[in-house]
Order: sequence, then C-alpha cells, then structure tokens
Amino acid sequence: MSVEQTKDRCRLIRDKLRNVNQLLEDYLNHTHLGILLDEEPGGEEQEMYLKEFLSDLRHLSVSCELRYEKVSLLLRRAHFNEESAERILKEMVHTSIHHFFYPKNEVYEEDSRCSYTNRDPIQFRGNPPSSLKRLVIRLSAIFVELREELECYEQDTHTRIQWQGARLSTS
Repeated sequence: MSVEQTKDRCRLIRDKLRNVNQLLEDYLNHTHLGILLDEEPGGEEQEMYLKEFLSDLRHLSVSCELRYEKVSLLLRRAHFNEESAERILKEMVHTSIHHFFYPKNEVYEEDSRCSYTNRDPIQFRGNPPSSLKRLVIRLSAIFVELREELECYEQDTHTRIQWQGARLSTS
C-alpha cells in the first residue's frame, strides 16, 4: 500500500472518529440517568443497567477521542510517518472498535447473523430507552465501516510484509 493510500485511510478514520466523538459528546452532554429513567422507567434493575450503559459510552468516548487526537496529530505533521500510521491504525482496531463491539459491561452485543436474518445488528441485554438505542444503532453503522476499512488495511499490510519477506529470501 502506498504512503498516499495510508494517508487517505488515516483521513477517513479521522473523519469517522470526529463523527463518533460528536455523537457521543452531544448525547452524553445532554443526557443523564434521570432523563433516561423518565424515558424508560423500570426500577432498580433498569437503573443499574443504564448506569452500566452510560459507563460503557464514557469509556468508548475517551478511547475514540484519544485515537482521533493521535491520527489528527499524525496528519498535521510536515513529514507523514507511515510506520506510525500503521501502528495507530492497528491500535484503532484493538481499542476503539473493540470497545464498541465488546462493551465492558456487556450492555449489548453484536448479532453477527444480522445480515442473514434482517434483524438489528445490535442486541441489547436490557431494555434501553429509544434515544439510547438510536445512538447505538447510528454508532454501529460507523463502527462497522471502520472495522471493514481497517480489516482490509490489515490484510493489505500483512500481504505486503509477506511479499517483502519473500522477495528478501529470494535475493
């Protein structure tokens, strides 16, 4: 993969993360536990579920903000460091994307068969308010794109490394 393609991929990731960060920030700045309980009452169990959900969203927000800052800094530098870019893109897969699809408190999970069953890609453990469901579904679409984009990148990078290794061994 060329340096320009890696740079383009970094720009795409930055833009997607900016969108994720904005969605999370807007939601978390304007929503609190009381509002969610008014929207979807349900007693002590519901309150605990929503606390865990908000905690997971805050963890995701911090993770995405950190990756956004790293990739933005990388793109602002006068000399684009492809090695650093590859490391940051791999880190993105193993942190932010992982945080989204596998939240710490397991408040939801991805239904890997959703494309075959015409169901939502996210299955919630509890019954979150509709505003929270809408947010997670919107985020899901972005994170699926990010994951697909970065999986392709990892495969391209792995293939390039294998190809370079094969060339060196025949020299």
